[in-house]
Amino acid sequence: MGFFVFATIFLLVMALMNVYLWRRFLRKLGHSPRRALIVVPVLLMLGNIFFIIDAATDIVPDSPLLYMISSAFIGVTFMLFVIAVAYDLTLSVSRRVPLDHSRRRFIKLVFDVTVLIMAVAWLLRGLAQGIRRPPVQRVAVRVRDFPHDEFSIVQLSDIHVGRTIRRDFIEYLVVQTNALKPDLVVITGDLVDLPVARIEYDLHPLKDLQAPSFFILGNHEYFHGPGEALAFVRELGITPLLNESVIIGKGGSRFNLVGLNDLAGARSGLFPPDVAAAWAEVDETLPCIVLAHQPRMINELGDRRCDLMLSGHTHGGQIFPFGLMVMAAQPYLAGLHTHTSDRQIYVSRGAGYWGPPLRVLAPNEISHIVISGMA
Repeated sequence: MGFFVFATIFLLVMALMNVYLWRRFLRKLGHSPRRALIVVPVLLMLGNIFFIIDAATDIVPDSPLLYMISSAFIGVTFMLFVIAVAYDLTLSVSRRVPLDHSRRRFIKLVFDVTVLIMAVAWLLRGLAQGIRRPPVQRVAVRVRDFPHDEFSIVQLSDIHVGRTIRRDFIEYLVVQTNALKPDLVVITGDLVDLPVARIEYDLHPLKDLQAPSFFILGNHEYFHGPGEALAFVRELGITPLLNESVIIGKGGSRFNLVGLNDLAGARSGLFPPDVAAAWAEVDETLPCIVLAHQPRMINELGDRRCDLMLSGHTHGGQIFPFGLMVMAAQPYLAGLHTHTSDRQIYVSRGAGYWGPPLRVLAPNEISHIVISGMA
């Protein structure tokens, strides 16, 4: 029932976008075979429908290329819709400018050609950014009373191993992570995008992570069996933190590492988040680093100590300006932020992508967090 509601809303939104794309952009292009351009929104809508059918029935063969093509229809629809809105607004404003008919026709022709070139360039740029291997993003953070000068944490978030992100991508992440020689590795959710039984081979290189590694659940683990994901992560030598904490370090060089289950667990009833349980054994005289998949968990902690939260989930919006809608649900989109005078949060844009293999103004990353102390 839940998927049916989602699919209905999704297809309705896609249909409205494609209708707008035709009526307010493609149909208004001058000096072009406008009737032939109706093929564009029709094909996009068919692609959107096919994507939903495949999500419900899994009819597409296990081919990264086929899935990449079918999911790309979603991203292309959204990107062309944004271009159509910008085109429509620009034309509406330009009509107020007093120009003679011949000059107006020439300017519109130049404008139409420019918009089409920009649209193609934007789509190609989005594809290139989406499928590229993530670079290392170094982030320096100062934490009150932190017992190390430069403690190195590699955060891997939102990898989404599944149809198109496979073993070679994980091997790359592991090589890059080990080359940084971190003190700690944290995987902050949305590691999987298929049932674990189908992607064990792809996940297996994670066993080669050389630093102590920890994992928390993201919302996508709940879609594909959180229990199975947790069991396999343990087999890989990675420690899940399920509403619990551990002490990292010894003697005077200790701090708390806390892991919270994702908010999706509250809806499903499986592995729900429990802040009180997570802090049950926290020593609040020591600095506290918190792992929570969704940034909005920072508002659920009350007055419990949290010097730095590491989150993901947002993908930095993935395709601009979709991030504006993400910010309606999340307090932060990407990067390092000061939440309160004694609480910071870093939101990773993630290493992979979900759905369309596209990223626009939201580059992927391997987050290298370097923490030092301050009085």
